[in-house]
Formats: sequence, C-alpha cells, structure tokens
Amino acid sequence: MTEEIAGDQKVMGRFRVNGDEHHVAYAPHKTLLEVLREDLDLPGTKHGCELGECGACAVLVDGVPTLSCLLLGLEATEREVLTVEGLADDARLHPLQAAFADLGGSQCGYCTPGVLVTAKALLDETPKPTREQIQEALAGNLCRCTGYLQIFEAVEAAAEECAP
Repeated sequence: MTEEIAGDQKVMGRFRVNGDEHHVAYAPHKTLLEVLREDLDLPGTKHGCELGECGACAVLVDGVPTLSCLLLGLEATEREVLTVEGLADDARLHPLQAAFADLGGSQCGYCTPGVLVTAKALLDETPKPTREQIQEALAGNLCRCTGYLQIFEAVEAAAEECAP
C-alpha cells in the first residue's frame, strides 16, 4: 500500500525480522539495509561499500545470505529476515558469536555481523563443513583486520559446538 505521509510517498510494509513481525512505513526507494537500520532500529547490519562487494551488509532472507544493500525493502516484505541481532537466544550467545569472541574472529568488528550470518547459513546447510567449504561460503565477506585464519577457526569451533 502506498500513501502520502508528511509530504513524502511511503509504502507500508510487513517485515518478519528475527522472529518478530513489524509494520513499517518507509520510502519505496529504500534498501533493506536502510529499512533495518533506519526504520527498525537494528544497527548491527553495517553499511559497507553499498555496491554488493564487501558483505558487511549480509543478512539471511529466507535462510539465504543476502546483501541487504542490493535488495529493496519492497522485495523483503513478507519474507523471513535474520540479522546479527537475531542470532543470540535471549542472553545466550549463538555458538558462532561465542567462538568469534573466544578465538579473536573479529578485531575491529565491522565485517563481523555479515560474516556471522553468512556462517550461520553455512552451518544450517552443512553442519560439519570443511575448511574449503568455509572459505568458499565466506568468500564474499571482506575483512581488513584478521587475515581470515581466526574467522575460519571460529567457524570450525562453532561447527563442533553445534554438531548434532
């Protein structure tokens, strides 16, 4: 539904984010990244290159890693979106979050939200991935700080923790 709100054209969208339903009025040109950060007050997903090249804005849409800077908010309505804020279970960190903290998988932390949700998608699909599978899954997530070794080790440790 499109309507005029305070002189600006807005659409009303229903989003399911981190298990909660949200009804939001937002400008139709906004990306999912902008809707998450500006309209839903979920700042964990980061602005990076805004060209789809760095992976900092990755979220899961219907369980699939998606660059939220390239997806219009309109394209995400009625879909299941998971951001880094949705990984923890109340006060308990997701095993990926705990492993990243324990093993130094993040330094500045800017890329970490996108890496975490992308790694979660990998572990959901492949509970015991090889190092090569981890490298391939995270190839679209750029990190300037860690050199990737700690990231790969943290994903491997989380996979052991999550393994059935």
